[in-house]
Amino acid sequence: MRVLHVILFGVGGVGRALVRQMVEHRSLHALRYGLTLPIVALCDRDGAVVDETGIDDEALLQLVDFKAQGGRLANHPLGGPQGDPAGIVDIAGRDGTVVVDCTASEATVPALLLALERGYKIVLANKKPLTVDQEVYDRLAAAGATAGEEGGPAHPLTHHLGMSRWETTVGAGLPVIATLNRLVASGDEVSRIAGTFSGTLGYVMTGLQEGRRFSEIVREAHRLGYTEPDPRDDLGGIDVARKALILARGLGWRLDLADVQVTGLYPPEMDSLSVQEFLDALPQLDETFQRQVAEAAAQGQVLRYAATVEGQQCRVGPTLVSADSPLGRLRGTDNLVEFHTRWYHPNPLVIQGRGAGVDATAAGVLSDIVELAFTG
Repeated sequence: MRVLHVILFGVGGVGRALVRQMVEHRSLHALRYGLTLPIVALCDRDGAVVDETGIDDEALLQLVDFKAQGGRLANHPLGGPQGDPAGIVDIAGRDGTVVVDCTASEATVPALLLALERGYKIVLANKKPLTVDQEVYDRLAAAGATAGEEGGPAHPLTHHLGMSRWETTVGAGLPVIATLNRLVASGDEVSRIAGTFSGTLGYVMTGLQEGRRFSEIVREAHRLGYTEPDPRDDLGGIDVARKALILARGLGWRLDLADVQVTGLYPPEMDSLSVQEFLDALPQLDETFQRQVAEAAAQGQVLRYAATVEGQQCRVGPTLVSADSPLGRLRGTDNLVEFHTRWYHPNPLVIQGRGAGVDATAAGVLSDIVELAFTG
């Protein structure tokens, strides 16, 4: 039986769904792949449960229920305090370990780099480590060392495809990163990537198209958990900008987040409000969006929050598109990504489907883990 030990950082919605799916599919993985995936460390922001033999499934399910009720692993009878993710990798890691990052924090970067240094593999649902400094991205993509260092690649653009996966950082479970990697690997020159990369903003935009008020849609999305706890993380466009940057860096472009042109869905003066104050102030934006939607409809167009990666530039923001175009026909939380390349011309390669949701994202993370079990 092939064994891949799992260290999981992040026990929020995606992390909990991942644990449940890993437990549910143990028989499938054993029978179909001869694979077992013991979780040897489960970590939240300031606590951890560590068992070098693998936390048993009954305890895992109890722990994710405990987390769903707002518990902290530092206070659980099986857990204890921890403030150093790299220390967890040092303690619980061994040959044949994969470190999985389902947090939304940059604090895991040292742990991820240590994992690669030790020869462990990494899976990220977390976009932030990939969108901080270019050097960090280069190290994560090249399995630890950068060009010029001992054991590092000969060139800064050299990637190691066998040690890391981050498929769910763009489009949840949609195979966007895998498609990009295959296009790049084949030498098919990608001239343009465009589309809608946010299921949350897709939900907002199609709600506007249906004639609903902006404030009503955002409050509903917040209540249903479609947005981040602070909805400005979605509405400001930074989350989409991070996805655009990950795709651009995947093409080998040397860009930083500050280079991405971002137009958000609310004015900058609302940044200083608390989350509740922001939600209370949303009605003041309703009239503006109603006018924009009506003007677009009069021209046979609709509003979409789109991203474009083209000509060494990334742009994200509200865009008018034809109502009968693929983007214009999108509904709900679906994402659509177009790859315009040498061989996919004039018609682009198009990926479309559900682009949000903890279960779809967790399924994508689990696929990444299983895939890495068979790479060297």
